[in-house]
Amino acid sequence: MLHTQTTARANWMGLILLSTAILILSSASILIRLSENELGPLATIFNRLWIAIIALVVWKTFTKARSQIIEGVSIQPETYTKKDIVLSVMSGLISVPCVLLWAWSLTESSVTNSNLLHNLMPLFVALTGWLFLGKKFDYYFLSGLVLGLGGTISISIQDFHISPDHLIGDLAALLSAWFYAGTYMLVEKLREKFSTTTVLLWACSIELLVVFPATLLTENQLFPSSLNGWLVAIGLGVFCQVIGQGIMAYSLKQFSSGFVSLFILLEPIFTGFLAWIIFAEELTVMNGIAFFVVLTGIYLAQLSQSVNKQILIQDEII
Repeated sequence: MLHTQTTARANWMGLILLSTAILILSSASILIRLSENELGPLATIFNRLWIAIIALVVWKTFTKARSQIIEGVSIQPETYTKKDIVLSVMSGLISVPCVLLWAWSLTESSVTNSNLLHNLMPLFVALTGWLFLGKKFDYYFLSGLVLGLGGTISISIQDFHISPDHLIGDLAALLSAWFYAGTYMLVEKLREKFSTTTVLLWACSIELLVVFPATLLTENQLFPSSLNGWLVAIGLGVFCQVIGQGIMAYSLKQFSSGFVSLFILLEPIFTGFLAWIIFAEELTVMNGIAFFVVLTGIYLAQLSQSVNKQILIQDEII
């Protein structure tokens, strides 16, 4: 009885953490929009990454020192096999085409088409897990997946257009969703052995190695030129990349990548609410209905036996 109550409490804490992460990540598009008043898209990504790396290194150093001084525990350095290194490098490399393809699709297709196709990521997670990893999903998870995708699609379907002129951009957005799914599945695998901070440091460092030379070649301005620009860059690096993505990666120790990806369906809805508050953009009844439908899907999915790994999160975020 006590074990069941403890597990239920851990589940609810995990769900609250995931909701917090999505709320943070939903501000990313708002901050990117503000950043691009000064910088190009690659320069925005570059600043987001290097700021995140500094924040992660500072946090890792602080937590190690705290453990040694206060708790008297010496943390052993993490060891890597060749497979670990390959997976870590791949997690960073796959993130790059995901971001670039999505950004490029926005120039070749409509914003509606691009966002809708990019947000099909949970479908690719489920299909990849089923086809290549032998994962099985029960009625609860599949029902939750259908409802979650349906709620997200319902927001944009009325503005979705199939056009030969947008075909390349639509394909790029769809491919970005596949890379997005691959990133989460690799992070889920790495979280079986490594801490959240280690996984994020690898991913951000590999991404930076690719993005930095591309930024130098294509952008005229590398860093923000105003205080507001720096505050936006810090917000993207610390809050979105470190805290937001960190909580998502942290949650993969407890929940499956398929379930965590379902929460990402709330991101465009939260973004709509933020855009309504900040930019006074129109908010329709359909947004409210979609929010309810996606939440219902998430509720059904969390009833699935394939979602919870039955692991209480006790590892350090270092």
